[in-house]
This record gives sequence, C-alpha cells and structure tokens, in this order.
Amino acid sequence: MKTDVIVIGGGIAGLTTAVGLAREGFAVQVLEKDVRLGGRAQSWVDRTTGDTIDLGPHIFVSEYPNFFALLELLGTLDQVVWQERGLFVHLCEGQKSYPYRVSHQLPTPLQFMPSLLKDERMTWLDTLSCTQATAYALQCTEEDLARLDEENALPFLKRMGVRQGNIDRYWAFAAMSIMNVPLEVCSAGALLRLHRRLIGNNDFQVGFASEGLLSLFGEQSKRYVEARGGQVRTSTGVKRLLTEGERVTGVELDNGQQLTARKVVAAVTPQVLRRLVPPAWLHRAPFDGLVRFLPCPYISVYLWFDRKLTPLQFWARSFKPNDLNLDFYDLTNINPRWKGRPSLVASNIIYSHRADGMSDQDLVEATRAELAEFLPEAAQATLTHAVVNRIPMAIHCPHPGTESARATSSGAAPGLTLAGDWVQTGLPSSMESAARSGWLAAEAVLEEEGRPRTLGKDHSGLSGFAGLFEKGAGLLPHRVARRVVQRALSKRS
Repeated sequence: MKTDVIVIGGGIAGLTTAVGLAREGFAVQVLEKDVRLGGRAQSWVDRTTGDTIDLGPHIFVSEYPNFFALLELLGTLDQVVWQERGLFVHLCEGQKSYPYRVSHQLPTPLQFMPSLLKDERMTWLDTLSCTQATAYALQCTEEDLARLDEENALPFLKRMGVRQGNIDRYWAFAAMSIMNVPLEVCSAGALLRLHRRLIGNNDFQVGFASEGLLSLFGEQSKRYVEARGGQVRTSTGVKRLLTEGERVTGVELDNGQQLTARKVVAAVTPQVLRRLVPPAWLHRAPFDGLVRFLPCPYISVYLWFDRKLTPLQFWARSFKPNDLNLDFYDLTNINPRWKGRPSLVASNIIYSHRADGMSDQDLVEATRAELAEFLPEAAQATLTHAVVNRIPMAIHCPHPGTESARATSSGAAPGLTLAGDWVQTGLPSSMESAARSGWLAAEAVLEEEGRPRTLGKDHSGLSGFAGLFEKGAGLLPHRVARRVVQRALSKRS
C-alpha cells in the first residue's frame, strides 16, 4: 500500500496523530509492537472473570480538551462517567474521609479553601503558608518555570515559607498522585505548572471510562484510519529509523522488512526513541536530552470481593512514604452495567520502587490490608480473584531538568516528527498531554506539507481572581514574581 506517513506507536499519542492525519487525507500506517493497541492505556478481558480491566485505573478531568476532541471525533465521548459535580477526591486517613470539593461559589484560587479549612489535620497557619508560592505560580511565565526546572521542589517550597503541615497534606499528595514522584525528587518548575492549573479553574469534574479505557479509542481509531486508506498493525515492532543523510525516510521492522514514507512520526517513549535513532544523533539536540527521562514504574492491583464494600467511585490515601497504594477505585460503582455487583477494587502503587522484591501475593495481601484501614469489611470479605499488573514505565519522572529537555514536535530531523506525553505540551505527562502531542504532531506534518491547520485545543486561561491576578501581573512585568523567586533562589544551599 502507498503510505504517506508512518506512525510508530499505537498509544493515545500515535492514534491521535494517525486520526488527525487520516482526516486530512493522508494514507497513514500505524505500527504497534504490542499485541493490542493503547500503549499504557490498554485494556483486556480478564480470563478468569470475563471482566474488562485496564493496565491500570485512570481518571479524566473535564480540562482534557484534546483527549475529549479525539473521543468526540470517534463518537465515544458519551461513554465517560462523571463523578458528582464539584467533588475532586476523598482523601482518607484510617477510617476517616476528607472530601475535597471545588466550590463553585468561590472564585479561583479560593475554590478549595472550604475543604482545606475543614481538614483538622491542618492548622490555619498551615493552610495560609502557601500564599507566597501560590502568588508566584499565578504570575510566573514560561521563563520563570524554566529557571525553576533545575530546582528541587521540596527545598523550594520550604524556602517559600510553606509549612510542613501543608507540604504533607497538599503538596506531597499532588506530587505523587499527578506528577508521580515524591516531592524531594520533583522539578519545582513542573510542580508549579501543575499547581497553577489546579488553582486556576473552579469548574472541572473528575470522570472515568465506563468500560475499559481502550474501548473509548482503540478499535474506533483503527476503523477510522483504515476507512480512509490507512492501516493499523499490531505485533509489529520497529528496529530502527531509515535515513538518507540527515533525513528520515522510513523504518526497518524487527523482521527486517523496510518501509518508506514521506514522513515518520515517532510516538514512543524517550527510552524507545533512543534505540531507534542513529547512534551518532544521540550527541545532538534534542536526542542528547533523552537520557534525562527516567521511567516511573507503577503497579496496579485488582481485587474481586464477594460483597459490596463502598458506594464510592474513587478515593485516595493521604500520602505517606511507607504506604504502598495511593488511589483506589471501586469499578462496580463506575461501570453502569456492573451496578449492584460485589466490589471490584483497583488501586495504583505509584513510583513503585518501594515494592521491589514483593511477590504478587505479597502485593495483594498488602493492598488488601491498606484497603481495610479505610473499609474494615475488606478484611472479613472473601477475596475471590486478584490480578497484579506491573508497569515498568507509566510516565517519565519529572525530575529537575526534565522540563527543559522536553522536545518540540518538529525540528528533531528532516522527515521526523515527535509525539508522546513527554514532548513539549505545556502539561504534565498524562492522557491529555499524549493527545495534545498527537494533534501537535499532525499539525507539524501538515505545516511541512504546506497545508497548515490547527487541530489541537488550547487550554483555557485562568479564571476568577486567579485570572485577574495573572493579567495584572502581566502589566507589571512580573516584578513581584521575579523578586519572590530571586529571593528564594538566592537562598539556595
């Protein structure tokens, strides 16, 4: 078949790229090494129970315009199940739950204040101690974030006056649950970018896939691409990029077959990309920065019980370094077809180095014990089945220095475009970042072909007082922000 564009990788980034280009009339060939599409967002049917499960449980937030644009195009947006409006997460400690809600009556950045003040684990002083960090986050520019990228988040927050109680209850949880690393190894620039988005919008909701995550986009993307003259292949690994001089002209498959195309899009992880490019290219930008991206491992545990344990859809433990699991999901409260069934609880062990050496049985028992701290009946209930999924790389670790190493979609080499949640999207690594990178990669190909078009969706600006604060700072050349950050940086030990 004639191929205009080869896309390496059949995850969200690769399939978004392929769908975008197929819609514009390109003959696209997608090459996925795994037996199924989806990458880190794949799903399958458990052989024992017949239930569809994901590689790991996920949430969406309504501020995912690029991912939802893909679902809308594929006709599956109505398969997203939304949590109660305004509820962000139940943070649990022991048997007590602290529901964190977004107040729609208060303007940003005050929307979480009622929940924070109801959390007796924090004092007023703890709550107010992040004022300086918040004021800076609302004023900071990309230049400011880049300057903070080499900074470690934990000492930076302490220099900004954030008290330990606030660090323990908010910042540590945000870093581990969304950035997927502990505070002490997280980029301050990356963390402040996240904080800025969290406090700058008071109208977001949390959602889930009603069935397996892959059912939202996998087979639908394949049909969409192939209906427009393309091809989507699984079990097809790529060994290396083919080049003529400095130009990428195609790929060589693991079986030795060579495929050529006008353009190649590499929608793969930094580790895979390092193996695909010519070795000499690893000494020049942007490929020389790939070594900075270290994998963040996950372990996801699925537990089937003989009874209903909770009406909650989603909750999380307040992060403590010696805990295993962070977030939990009762999938029978999410999937409409499973309503009334005994609980099927899924959980995530994020940045899972602390579980090294533990067997699957060890992980099942430890996860059940942590679940029972919040839901004591889990200790008495009969466990009918369990699955443990080990994910070597869920996302890259946003260590200091990684934000500045994130490559742009275009410019890596003639004929080559990059996609993936790790490229420059202005977002933390996530499904939304992956989808946005896919649209940006498709835009880059269109631009190079002389057919410029905007496909990706920009994220809305900050709203409420946060938006006014941001706009006001823009009129003052960030003098306040720069004074604050320069003072903090000058105290570096």
